[in-house]
Amino acid sequence: MIIYNSENEFVLENKNQLAKWIEFTIHQEGKELGELNYIFCTDDYLLDINIKQLKHNTLTDIISFDYSIGDIISGDIFISTERVVDNSSLFNNKFNDELNRVMIHGVLHYCGYKDKNEVEKKLMRSKEDYYLSLRTF
Repeated sequence: MIIYNSENEFVLENKNQLAKWIEFTIHQEGKELGELNYIFCTDDYLLDINIKQLKHNTLTDIISFDYSIGDIISGDIFISTERVVDNSSLFNNKFNDELNRVMIHGVLHYCGYKDKNEVEKKLMRSKEDYYLSLRTF
């Protein structure tokens, strides 16, 4: 099950198509969907989580809390829509493309991909690009 929540005024479009795409990605990675909660929020909301939970005093576009057990993918994915707007401009992407990249990035972490070094980052970006290319909406 995929649940979408907003702690700001953001309204997600294409919810059903996104859910199908995310679940497809999970299955392609040999995993099963448990419960994913996407929480869209402001920079300040996410910064507060980053400080209190992770002891990082920096802005970020995504924080994910992984509750997966074995091959069942579950977790909470917090996304700052303000960061996504800024990053889409910075990287010259459309907002929805950048949002979808961040959304699938969190799922790929739950599937076991990391991005702590250059080799891991390259693989993560490759996986993001691959699954973004398979969107039908």
